[in-house]
Amino acid sequence: MKYEFNSDKEFDLIAIGRACIDLNAVEYNRPMEQTMTFSKYVGGSPANIAIGSSKLGLKAGFIGKIADDQHGRFIKSYMQGVGIDVSNIVTDKDGHKTGLAFTEIKSPDECSILMYRDDVADLYLEPSEVNEEYIKKAKLLLVSGTALAASPSREAVIKAVQLAKKNGIKVAFELDYRPYTWKSPEETAVYYSLIASQAEIIIGTRDEYDAMENRRDGRNQETVQNLFGQSAELIVIKHGVDGSYAYVKSGDVFRAQAYKTNVLKTFGAGDSYASAFLYALISGKKIGEALKYGSASASIVVSKHSSSEAMPQVEEIEELIAKNEKIEAPR
Repeated sequence: MKYEFNSDKEFDLIAIGRACIDLNAVEYNRPMEQTMTFSKYVGGSPANIAIGSSKLGLKAGFIGKIADDQHGRFIKSYMQGVGIDVSNIVTDKDGHKTGLAFTEIKSPDECSILMYRDDVADLYLEPSEVNEEYIKKAKLLLVSGTALAASPSREAVIKAVQLAKKNGIKVAFELDYRPYTWKSPEETAVYYSLIASQAEIIIGTRDEYDAMENRRDGRNQETVQNLFGQSAELIVIKHGVDGSYAYVKSGDVFRAQAYKTNVLKTFGAGDSYASAFLYALISGKKIGEALKYGSASASIVVSKHSSSEAMPQVEEIEELIAKNEKIEAPR
């Protein structure tokens, strides 16, 4: 089964939301207190998804706000360098700074992120800075949950979704739940549910769906039944090492395994999964195949040091899928 998009569009995907700086620990297997050197990369879920999609060959654009500083200029230059349209990236003029994420890699199972998100430029994107004519050029609008955490970014995203719906543009909601950016679980549930009710494609981990529903240990069937009563057409729920599931409104269910790899870190998997999954969907591959692309891409990125810089090429993904299918084939 394939998922259909309007093919008569200039952009395959336009993402909106957070673009920041990742500072990943160069020294592994030690706490951040003992880490002395970090490598700089572009970060932020929607930025990473746009970067990953562009590296896979999609025509991607980005809507967001960056700081008027060295970090902001680095973000814009890097994104432009990998082929992303940056014409709708706005430069902040009010002194807000670029968000920073320091990462700690104590072991493949023990990784953490120390975020500096106070007064960051990306959360000051104004609704007036969201352009309807730009959104109309996309097959898909990709929205990330963190952009909903504060105003005016929250209203800018809501406006972008409304414009997409008005113009028949598909909306994909990558839940990207970061608890430290929200004031309360109740606030999270309100705004996540608002956007999820209008999205055709929703992607997240089981824990992120629980945050959206403000519950614990939610059941997939209850989640999809509720969302299919609204705008949802395709729902992806990831269960870590147990693989991922795609639920289609027609009743079909698809599953993909998680691919084994030499894990270096745990972060970056979700963004790489979403970029490859959406690439496969937009490229006309069947939903079951798209799940494999997402799982393989996530496996590749967690084995490497960065998130954005490690986003794989199509050949890497397909090689990993083929390798695993050869191993699993009956003799």
